[in-house]
Amino acid sequence: MDIGTEEIADGVILRLAEPADAPALCAAYVENRKHLAPWEPRRPESFFTVAGQAQRLEEQRRHYADGRLVPLLFESDGRIAGAVTLSGITMGPFCSSYLGYWVAQDQQGRGLATTAVERVCRIARDKVGLHRIEATTLLENTGSQRVLEKCGFEAIGMAPRYLHINGQWRDHRMFQRVLHDGDPAL
Repeated sequence: MDIGTEEIADGVILRLAEPADAPALCAAYVENRKHLAPWEPRRPESFFTVAGQAQRLEEQRRHYADGRLVPLLFESDGRIAGAVTLSGITMGPFCSSYLGYWVAQDQQGRGLATTAVERVCRIARDKVGLHRIEATTLLENTGSQRVLEKCGFEAIGMAPRYLHINGQWRDHRMFQRVLHDGDPAL
């Protein structure tokens, strides 16, 4: 599947993650470690190394080739400014996926998440053939909730102790966006 490269803001492109991105992605995670910690699972120290990111990107590439994952990065002036991922892609009568994203601390407030999520919804519908996307946020993550709502996601409930985030099982607000009501691709 050809995702292509797309400018989502002045000087910021959205593109498929590549194994060669390991050094830049490692630098972005190290730089944003404290910023992302309240919203993400605890990571082993190896996650914050070039080798750890290279291994992760290779795995993502295999899942992308299998049609189970679409890993995208925001790139600005040669550095990684965030990521957005469709994961757990399931076809057949379900035609659904999970959405996750993050934006570097110094890139917040530029509308990057909103623009990227909107673009990914279009990719999910037009290139992947998905019917719906599900996203969850921590209950207090009102910024992400606003992004999802701006992008046409609707709240569908609350999931108690849904994900292990920053060292504890945390409740999450659940959202979905229905992309189309056509028949699933055969």
